[in-house]
Amino acid sequence: MTDTVARARAWLAQDPDPVTREELSALLARVEAGEEAALVELADRFDTRLEFGTAGLRGALGAGPNRMNRVVVMRAAAGVAGWLGEGGAHVVIGHDARYRSADFARDSAAVLTGAGHRVFVLPEALPTPVLAFAIRALGADAGIMVTASHNPPEDNGYKVYVGGTGDAAGAQIVSPADREISAAIDTVGPVGELALGKDWTVLGPEMVERYVTAITDIVPVGPRELAVVYTPLHGVGGRVLLEAMERSGFARPRVVTEQFDPDPDFPTVAFPNPEEPGTMATALTMGEAEGADVVIANDPDADRLAVAVPGYGQLTGDEVGGLLAEYVLAHTSGERVVATTIVSSGLLGRIASEHGVGYEETLTGFKWLARAGRPGQRRVFSYEEAIGYCLGSDNGRPVSDKDGIGAALVLAALAARARRDGRTLVDLLDDQARRYGLYLNDQLSVRVEDVSLLDAVMHRLRDRPPSVLGPFRVEGIDDFAGGHADLPPTDALRLRLEGKGRVTLRPSGTEPKLKAYAEVVLDVADGDVAAVRARGTSLLAELVSAADAVIRSSE
Repeated sequence: MTDTVARARAWLAQDPDPVTREELSALLARVEAGEEAALVELADRFDTRLEFGTAGLRGALGAGPNRMNRVVVMRAAAGVAGWLGEGGAHVVIGHDARYRSADFARDSAAVLTGAGHRVFVLPEALPTPVLAFAIRALGADAGIMVTASHNPPEDNGYKVYVGGTGDAAGAQIVSPADREISAAIDTVGPVGELALGKDWTVLGPEMVERYVTAITDIVPVGPRELAVVYTPLHGVGGRVLLEAMERSGFARPRVVTEQFDPDPDFPTVAFPNPEEPGTMATALTMGEAEGADVVIANDPDADRLAVAVPGYGQLTGDEVGGLLAEYVLAHTSGERVVATTIVSSGLLGRIASEHGVGYEETLTGFKWLARAGRPGQRRVFSYEEAIGYCLGSDNGRPVSDKDGIGAALVLAALAARARRDGRTLVDLLDDQARRYGLYLNDQLSVRVEDVSLLDAVMHRLRDRPPSVLGPFRVEGIDDFAGGHADLPPTDALRLRLEGKGRVTLRPSGTEPKLKAYAEVVLDVADGDVAAVRARGTSLLAELVSAADAVIRSSE
C-alpha cells in the first residue's frame, strides 16, 4: 500500500483540476487515518488504469488513472497527438452534455494545439453523429468525441475516429491504431510539462446545418403524414432531431418535455439506455394516450435509435434493422452492400439475397461495420442489434458511424408510407415474417465472479460443446477464435441449430459477463403470424434458458 500512496501523491502533484485534487486529498486523509474502505478505494483507483482500446476510454469520473479525469484525458490527447505524428494534422473535437465533457474537450484541444496540430471544436454539446459527419465534411485527419453514450451518469468516455479520404473516414479506430495510441500515452510525462495551445477554432452553427442538410438528403421521397412522440432521454439529440424532422417535411414530434433538455443526472430514468426495459415507458405512455403512430428515442449522445409502436410495445434492434434495410434497398440502386454483425439476426442476409445485393457479417461494433464491403460496392445500410444504424442513399452516405438521428428520419418515412396504406410497422413485420420466415431474437448476460473466468468458460464450451440446446439439436459450430470466414480472430462461438436458429456466445468487452445471442427461425408462409410468433416466443424462452444452464455449468 506504500507504493499505492506514493503513486497517489505523485498524481496529486500534477493534477491541474481543483475538484479532483480536493477529492484525492480527502481520500488520502482517510487512508492515513487507517480507514479500511479508503485503502480499498485508493487501490482501485491507483493499482490499475483505464486501458485505451478500440473503444477509446470509458469509466467513472474521479481522481486516479483508473477513472476519467483531466489528467487521464490530457495524457490521452497527448497520445493521440503523438500517434498523428509531427504537428500539422487536422483534428475535430466534439462533446456531449455529461459532467466534465466540455472540460475534457477543451483540455484535448489545448494539448493537440500545443503539439502543433490544427484543431476545430464543435460549438456546443452535440450528438456524436455530428462529430462523425464533421470529420468527413472537413476532410480532417482524426476526430475525438467526449461521451459515455448511454452509460450511467457517473461515467464519461473518450472516442477516437480516423479521418482521411477513404470510405471509413469518420469511423472509430481499429487495431493497430489503438495499440499505437496506447503506446504513445505510455511515453507521456507529467501533464504539467505538456505544451498547451490556445489557438483552436470553434466552429459555428453552420456545421450542424450541414449535417442536417446531409441526413435529410438520404430520406426517400414519399408521404410525410405521421404522428410521432419523441424523447432524447436527457441527452443532446433533441434540438437537432426536431430540426431534421421538420426539414424533412414531417410535423414536429410531440416530445416528452421532462426528458427533452440535456441533464447529466438523467433524473427520470434508472439507466439512460433505451434498450433497458422501462426506459421508454414515459414516452410510450404518451404515445398511447395521444394515438401516435410511432414512438422513438435516442440514447444520450444520439447515435442510437429505439422504436416502439403504441399498443404493441418496443421493437428489437433486429426488427428495426430488418425494416430499415428493406426500405433502403427498395429506394436505392446499383452495386450495393448491406452489413451487420455476427451477433445480429440472420434476417438481413435473407433480405440481401432477395434483393440481389452484397451482404457481409463483421465483428461486433461499428468500427468494423464502417469498413464492410468490397471496392466498387456502395454500403447503403449497416446495423447492429444494439439499436445502432448507419444509412445511405443514391445521394451518398453522410456518416460512417451509427447515426440515431439519420435513422429516425428514414424510420419516419417508412412509418408514414405504412400509415398512408392504412398499415403500421407491426404489419410490415408480419409481411417480412411471411416472406422470409419469422426471426425471433433474445439475449442473455451471465455475470462471473472475475473477468479471468471468462477464458475458462469459453475453453470448456469449446472442449465440451452441447449437442442439444433446449428444444433444438446443435448441428454445427463456428469458432471465431481462428478468424472464421475471413474475419479477424475474436473470442466467440456460434452454435448452429436445426431450423436455421443459432446461439452466439462471446465475453463482454467491458464487464465480467458472458453474452449469449439466441435466434429462432420459424416458417410462416400464409399461416397465422400471431400464432407462429406465440409458439416461437415460447421456443426462444426455452432456448435462452438452456443456454443459461450450459454457460453456468461451464463456470
